[in-house]
Amino acid sequence: MLMFHVYLIESEPNGKWYIGYTTDLKRRLAEHNRHKNTSTAKESKWKLIYCETYLNKMDALGREKFLKSGSGRRFLKKQLSHYLNES
Repeated sequence: MLMFHVYLIESEPNGKWYIGYTTDLKRRLAEHNRHKNTSTAKESKWKLIYCETYLNKMDALGREKFLKSGSGRRFLKKQLSHYLNES
């Protein structure tokens, strides 16, 4: 069964975030770290800090769009408050 992942990665040097969508999370993270994405190529090392998995592609794309919005970023900051306080 094909799964759809909405993910949040963080740049280890400076804490920048990138939100994306993929069907192969491991491959996608490797691509970010090999500078295969123009949006993330300037940063040196990315790590996965949050992921949601969906059965339906449109559900995942809708969630990605929400997480990229101001309300979505506020949700992520609240959801990851313990992680962010530790960093």
